[in-house]
Amino acid sequence: MKNTSGTPESPQQVPLVNEPSAQNLFVLMNHNTYLVANAFGDIEPGAVGLFHHDTRLLSVYQLNVAGHRPSLLSASVSQDNVYFLSHLTNHPLPLLGEETTPEGVIHIERKRFLWEERMFECISLFNYSDQPSLLPINLRFGGDFLDMFEVRGQSRPLRGTLTEPQVSKQGVVVRYEGLDKQPRSMAISFSAEPAQINGDNASFQIEIGAHKSHELYIEVGSSIIQPGRQRYRSAAAQACRAMRKKEQRGARIKASGRLFQAWLNKSRADLALLTADLPTGPYPYAGVPWYSTPFGRDAVITAYQSLWLNPSLARGVLAYLAAHQATETSTFRDAEPGKIMHETRQGEMSRLNELPFARYYGGVDTTPLFLMLADAYARRTDDLTFIEVLWPALELATSWMENNASKNAEGFITYQRGEITGLANQGWKDSHDSIFHRDGRSPEGPIALVEVQGYAWRAYLGMSALAKRRGDHQTAEHWQTRANKLRESVERCFWMSDQQFYALALDGNGERCEVRASNVGHLLFTGLPSAERGKAVAQQLLTNAFYNGWGVRTLETGAIRFNPMSYHNGSVWPHDVALCAAGISRYGEHIGAVRLLSGMFEAATFFGMRLPELFCGFKRSPGETPVAYPVACLPQAWAAGSVFMLLHACLGITVDAADCRVVIRQPHLPIGIDRLEVRTLRFNEYSVDLGFQRIGDRVAAYIERQQGPKLIRLDVKL
Repeated sequence: MKNTSGTPESPQQVPLVNEPSAQNLFVLMNHNTYLVANAFGDIEPGAVGLFHHDTRLLSVYQLNVAGHRPSLLSASVSQDNVYFLSHLTNHPLPLLGEETTPEGVIHIERKRFLWEERMFECISLFNYSDQPSLLPINLRFGGDFLDMFEVRGQSRPLRGTLTEPQVSKQGVVVRYEGLDKQPRSMAISFSAEPAQINGDNASFQIEIGAHKSHELYIEVGSSIIQPGRQRYRSAAAQACRAMRKKEQRGARIKASGRLFQAWLNKSRADLALLTADLPTGPYPYAGVPWYSTPFGRDAVITAYQSLWLNPSLARGVLAYLAAHQATETSTFRDAEPGKIMHETRQGEMSRLNELPFARYYGGVDTTPLFLMLADAYARRTDDLTFIEVLWPALELATSWMENNASKNAEGFITYQRGEITGLANQGWKDSHDSIFHRDGRSPEGPIALVEVQGYAWRAYLGMSALAKRRGDHQTAEHWQTRANKLRESVERCFWMSDQQFYALALDGNGERCEVRASNVGHLLFTGLPSAERGKAVAQQLLTNAFYNGWGVRTLETGAIRFNPMSYHNGSVWPHDVALCAAGISRYGEHIGAVRLLSGMFEAATFFGMRLPELFCGFKRSPGETPVAYPVACLPQAWAAGSVFMLLHACLGITVDAADCRVVIRQPHLPIGIDRLEVRTLRFNEYSVDLGFQRIGDRVAAYIERQQGPKLIRLDVKL
């Protein structure tokens, strides 16, 4: 798809290239390195490859046997997301003596993983024939060192210098020096000496006896290192241990339904895959292929989704974002002191400031979301020591909100990009056409988004509560007053009484964008609306104008820009649905929250239990599957975390660490699930296992096991 807005693409904007559907691609990831390849294990020309720090190292990687691509039997990624495995077989092979090896007697297994910035691959060959076979194997490879944004379609007038490949018996090295003077290299090495090798091909003549096997080990990294079985197995063991360690963090959920449990397990494994262990702690990268890097908004929401189960992720996110908080003003980066980062990039174009994304702050919602998460983390863990460490960053972030709000007569948080290179829209719906007036006009800035005011309101309240716990009652009262005034302004300026709904936004002239959009579900999540208005909005989000049978569309069907195939104007985003579910549950629509959870679960069954970044918003029809959005990221962190927020909205669990109690309000189980356990839910020195059991039309909640210095209180309201 082409961007016609004249603005650079953003983390949630549609990519500029059409690539093969993510459903046909397989992803591996390890920290800042990731691989996207097809079912054969090949990297063909296009928007796939082996990437490191936003640079594509390996752009071509293809296996041929006797001049043909092998026949595909199956392909998969292991349940823990460590291995890619492709099963292949041969076409007829050349004569060996007087015999021709027939089709389908050589099993070819390609097994690969990533570890410490390298790709490890073992090509295993087994001859099921009763005759020896000669396998002419050819590997074609190449590296183009394109920046991620070039892969996505951005053009550049100048590039760095690509050297001639250095060829040896051990392998090939290709080097590139970018315009940023940063040396980059791609080296491919083999366990066996090739019969022939040049800058982009290596050929092997492998003879395999009857019912015998052979293994060829390959590594791709920045330098040539002799591959072999021992290195492969040692690296594989380390990769598995590291993934297992990440996957085991936090409480676990055990459900009575096999398929529902599979969805939980896959989502947990995807979050482990996307989480990098940074010096500041664990941090979920946004998604593959386009967003395999730290993003602010995505990480905060992902951490919020899993906070009740795994608060260590929230702690890591808060620490990283505080360490990368803006300290100066830059219109190029949309940075202002106190503002929280939108994204970071390490590719050549960002390093050269051809784009502002080396460290970009063009997200109007990330700063209040950061403050919301800090307050929620404190309530969930009672970890006031960490909050004290964060306090200077929290104060600076709150000051940014107040300074921003001072420019608006009503005290709203607004955005307007500083330069043309920045993002035109700076909420989560940041494509160029996602914010508009009822008649289709694009609004003039500065723009105040409805959900951002809810985030700011909740952030002020949270900071007030934290200040009070620190004994600073004067500051607490100040922020409480700010929250009260903001709430009054939102109710007065955004409410559309004729539609019983809140407007999407206000433009720079104070005119309402009278569009009904899912953003209002986020407002419900914050709890800002009055009980009466919140209930009215919640009920509308469950009507056919929004709900398509799978989830809540981003835009109502009657809107002038509604398009179920668009990126933000009628599609279904799982994380958006989860926030809407949390919002409507807050206003008493518990059955509606269960309905949204069930719809997302049913959609997940058609996506291999891995919800994509988004899918099309067409109405669900009997016997039909959800319609995929072809360039959606898969996996995506906040899509993977959605199941946990959806389930949390249904179970009604609140952990009050300071008071050593667990509160459960009107628990509901997903349709088809009669029993569910939450095991090893930890806070402070305590651990508790919770059980939920369907009994007739009600759900009972109880403590199955607890451990700690004193008894944990359970407060249940059915």
